[in-house]
Amino acid sequence: MLLRFPIRAALLCAALAASPSHAQDAAPPQIAMSDSEQAAPDMPELLSMRERAEVIDRILAKRLDTVVPQIMREEGIDMWVLMAREYFEEPVIATMLDGQSMSARRRTILVFYDPGEGQPVERLTVSRYGLGDLFEAAWEPGTQPDQWQAVADIVTERDPQKIAINFSDLSVFGDGMTLSQYRLMSAALPQTFRDRIVSGETLATRWLEHRIPEEMEIYPGIVRIAHALIARAFSREVITPGSTTAADVEWWYRDTLASLGLTPWFHPSVGIQREGAEGMLRGDTVIQPGDLLWTDFGITYLRLNTDTQHLAYVLKPGETSAPQGLTDGLAATNRVQDALLESFETGLSGNEILSRARAKAIAQGLMPSIYSHPIGYHGHGAGTPIGFWDNQNGDPRGEYALRPDTAWSIELTSYNEVPEWGGQTVDFRSEEDAWFDGEKVRLLDGRQTKLTLIPSE
Repeated sequence: MLLRFPIRAALLCAALAASPSHAQDAAPPQIAMSDSEQAAPDMPELLSMRERAEVIDRILAKRLDTVVPQIMREEGIDMWVLMAREYFEEPVIATMLDGQSMSARRRTILVFYDPGEGQPVERLTVSRYGLGDLFEAAWEPGTQPDQWQAVADIVTERDPQKIAINFSDLSVFGDGMTLSQYRLMSAALPQTFRDRIVSGETLATRWLEHRIPEEMEIYPGIVRIAHALIARAFSREVITPGSTTAADVEWWYRDTLASLGLTPWFHPSVGIQREGAEGMLRGDTVIQPGDLLWTDFGITYLRLNTDTQHLAYVLKPGETSAPQGLTDGLAATNRVQDALLESFETGLSGNEILSRARAKAIAQGLMPSIYSHPIGYHGHGAGTPIGFWDNQNGDPRGEYALRPDTAWSIELTSYNEVPEWGGQTVDFRSEEDAWFDGEKVRLLDGRQTKLTLIPSE
């Protein structure tokens, strides 16, 4: 697959491609995807807030036109009712709001209805406030003040055979309908339609996990932003050995993101592994020459998330490279990555992929721990998890089947003894974002194969 840079040009191209006035725009330069990421990449230029909203709206319109009909028809659902309340967001609705709608307003209700026979799926909003041009307004409070009765009238008029609402014992992404709102909806519906209510858990998961081509045009550039910021964090621009603490680097991330108008979806982590010290040192621990640094960093941009873990070594005076044992440790983690990437297969459950990957890695004499997850509209996204750091034996959440056109955080580690540190066992954590096209897993912006080196003087 070819990826397009610079990101500004790619994003605007993806956003405006449907506009005739931009039909003659030159295509941005293309580069081939590489296994190894570019060291210390330049920071891509970011879009203005208006341009970001344009990209979000055009991608959302395409998703509503294509993904919703596909998943409803494949799951045999002819009506899907979604509900969110202001300050109590529903995870699916949050991804269906236009670029100027920051959240649900009062009570936002969306209704999708498939009339069948190849007709378009209706998209209705039963809400006091509109959602751009993406949904047709279907409630007039002055005529019918009861919002749920307005929904009941829509249901009765269309006579759906299966009405999906989001409730789930297992998936948070498919559990957006609260008990109070379910009671109100049920009270408004005739009994005939109450009996047709089914879970929308699979619809919710499939909507959230599925990535369309327009998203994959921009996703590698979003990951490039994260890689560029990590490269700055793991450099002398930010770190002065003997002075800078792990917490200082974490707050540098936060301040830098704020200045760029970017959002972290979790507080960045920075840890230190040190010869003779047990475990991961954090917080106010001062970074010293000879330390192995680790970071876990994720941003949200254009509603898509990144999740990356990298390693760096702080050179001692006179050193020009890291100890061979540390270099070998990262190489071992790359081999665990290979075992996992080779184990993806459409239709397998996350538990099956975990078992397959661990068997391959262990057969090579590696000591793996695999805890990878889908990524997209959420950092820990909808779909099947592949292991958990505290459970390497499968989990009920990992029984969901792998689907194509999904994005992934390839998150894992290998444990290795480092001879130069007296045989101390070191944790070589790594995380890189990728895309599964149904046949192969492709890294979005490469992966770390060499330790970042930070001079001490």
